[in-house]
Amino acid sequence: MQSCPFLRAAGTADTTCAMTRIELRILKWIGENKLWATWGRAHAAIYRMTGGLIGHSSGKITNLLLTTTGRKSGQPRTVPLSYIRDSEGRIVIVASNGGADRDPVWWLNLKTNPSAHVQIKRQRIEVRAREANDAERERLWPLLHEVNFFYSRHLANTDRRIPIVLLEPT
Repeated sequence: MQSCPFLRAAGTADTTCAMTRIELRILKWIGENKLWATWGRAHAAIYRMTGGLIGHSSGKITNLLLTTTGRKSGQPRTVPLSYIRDSEGRIVIVASNGGADRDPVWWLNLKTNPSAHVQIKRQRIEVRAREANDAERERLWPLLHEVNFFYSRHLANTDRRIPIVLLEPT
C-alpha cells in the first residue's frame, strides 16, 4: 500500500493511506457528533470532582477545563481540552474540533468575548484568548504534534485553517 505523505510531513509515524482514510472519517464523525459533547460534560464533571486527579493527564496529553461565556446565551460554558505551555508560560490550546469542517463552539465564544478562565488541576486562572500569529504557529505546531499525534490527522481531515489559541493569564 502507498504511504501517506501528510503524515510524514507532520512528523508522525508512517502508516497506510487506506487505514488513515478510515481513521479520518471516524475522527471527523466524533468531532461532529453530539456524543462527544456528552463525553465532554462527563469528563468536566469528573475533573471538577477530583480536582483534576482524574482527567488531567493521559500519557503525554494534559487536559484543562476552559470556561467561556456563551456568545448567544451569555451563560458559562465549560469544555475539557488538551493543552501545553509554551516557553513564555502561556497556555496553548488547539481549536481542531476533531478535524471537523467547522470551528468548535468554544472558539466562537472566545472570538466574541476573549475573557475566560481555565482550571488546571485545582488551580483556577483568569485568561485572555488570542489566536497565534504565523510565527507562533510555526514554532508551536511541532510541539503540539509531539504531545498529541491526533493533530496531524485533524489537519488532514479539514480544509479550514485550524486555530492555535494562546491563553494569557490576566
